[in-house]
Amino acid sequence: MNRYMLLLITRRCGAGALTLLIVSAVVFFITSLLPGDAAQMVLGQSATPETVAALRQQLGLDQPLLMRYLHWLTGMLHGDFGTSFASHLPVSQLVAHRLPATFELAGLTTLVSVPLALLIGLTAAMKRGSRFDRGLMMATLAVVAVPEFLVATVAVIIFAVRLHWVPAMSPGTPPADLLSYLRNYALPVLTLCCVLVAQMARMTRSALINQMDSPYLEMTLLKGVSPLRAILRHALPNAVGPIANAISLSLSYLFGGVIIIESIFSYPGVASQLVDAVSNRDLPVVQLCVMLFAVCYLLLLLLADILTIAFNPKGRG
Repeated sequence: MNRYMLLLITRRCGAGALTLLIVSAVVFFITSLLPGDAAQMVLGQSATPETVAALRQQLGLDQPLLMRYLHWLTGMLHGDFGTSFASHLPVSQLVAHRLPATFELAGLTTLVSVPLALLIGLTAAMKRGSRFDRGLMMATLAVVAVPEFLVATVAVIIFAVRLHWVPAMSPGTPPADLLSYLRNYALPVLTLCCVLVAQMARMTRSALINQMDSPYLEMTLLKGVSPLRAILRHALPNAVGPIANAISLSLSYLFGGVIIIESIFSYPGVASQLVDAVSNRDLPVVQLCVMLFAVCYLLLLLLADILTIAFNPKGRG
């Protein structure tokens, strides 16, 4: 790694840290503006004003907003994520219990969607302009335009209610055998893959076509190299940067779409916990869940930037 690449990566890391700081401020102030009183939600409507005021003081809700933010940010930097208003348990303990399930769902979706998208994008690029290419691009455009909740609802009606092939809810608990495991995760993974595969396939096709129109690849074909060999050995390595960037950007969608999917399929992950915490005005849980999604999103973008820089001919030179 030369000095130019190291400087660019350092700048990306610095920009990511600054972005995370801005996100933390936005998350804290927006969650503080949620309607309803957190202390009143914990105690119930029958609580007296004196009891509510005492709990607000205990939770620190009576302090100025800026002071609460600085106290929360300092605690986050030291690993103290606060205590849940609803369960009075450490927020880190509550979220850590749900985090593996969300990562498992995201990992399974990645394992299915990325190879399938690369295969579709590569095939469409090799057959560009054909009926297969036009039909495939129209199909992917139609899939991208359909909202996730509609895809999930239709999938439940067809495969769970009508055909009884898979369960309508995904419990997220370890099944007894592989078939039960696949059946439990089929609908959530299928729904998430629909949009991801469509987006990544279109971006992969565009990146490969851009390389296929380059003079060096035309010269390779004139020398008698087969189109498949030319694409795999020459076009694909030079398109790794844009493709990796497209995959990272598409996978970052997981941390938004998974909120809808976990809610629909009653999946016990962090996203469904976030929805419950918003309903209960459990602000520490909401803040930590949103910050986790933001960190994962920024890490994927940073990985995409690093791969783009690493495969940039200027950076290698």
